Amino acid sequence: MLRVGLTGGLGSGKSTVAGLFRAHGATVLEADAIARELMRPGRVPYSHIVDRFGPAVLCPDGSLNRARLAELAFREGCLAELNRIVHPPTIAEQERRMAEIFARDPRAVVMVESALIFEAEAGGSAPGWRSRFHRIILVTAPDQLKIRRFLARVLPSDATPELQAKAGSDARARLAAQIPDSQKVPLCDYVIDNSGPLEATGAQVDRIAADLFAASETCLSSSLQ
Repeated sequence: MLRVGLTGGLGSGKSTVAGLFRAHGATVLEADAIARELMRPGRVPYSHIVDRFGPAVLCPDGSLNRARLAELAFREGCLAELNRIVHPPTIAEQERRMAEIFARDPRAVVMVESALIFEAEAGGSAPGWRSRFHRIILVTAPDQLKIRRFLARVLPSDATPELQAKAGSDARARLAAQIPDSQKVPLCDYVIDNSGPLEATGAQVDRIAADLFAASETCLSSSLQ
């Protein structure tokens, strides 16, 4: 068994990289997807967010307004507070799912895809989170490329200049809230440069995936001795 953290800033392409690792047989848990499940009506984090920030964070159908939450997080200084509500139950759910996977397959490589492995620990919302992983992989790309990828993902083809400017400002605010790659690189076991063609990224993933599955076998052998 091997626990792997896959991280990277906004627009780095970590979801694409996660898909490549999944093709090699790794099981990928998406931290954002788990968090969204836990933020649905009726779940505890949902209730805590509404209790703290009031009905202004709700859509007409009662679901959380993610655009408003993003404003609270990145423009109104509430990121740490929101993380303290969402991160602990999200990590607990990750742990539960990993335990189930390893019970079925002791040789599994389970990868948690999260943009905030280092930020969550540094911000105090998930103390010791980084130490849960046997390996950590960082996906990198230049900041300007990250922003272009983000804009391509969120903007409609007919976006007005005003909407483009707002989205660009949002992207820069989100990047500013994340620890720079230069500070993360020395703390990671692998770094994937995702600034080039997909084939180049795939070649890096191929090499790392071979190492991860070999390490999983070594961990299993050690645990059985």
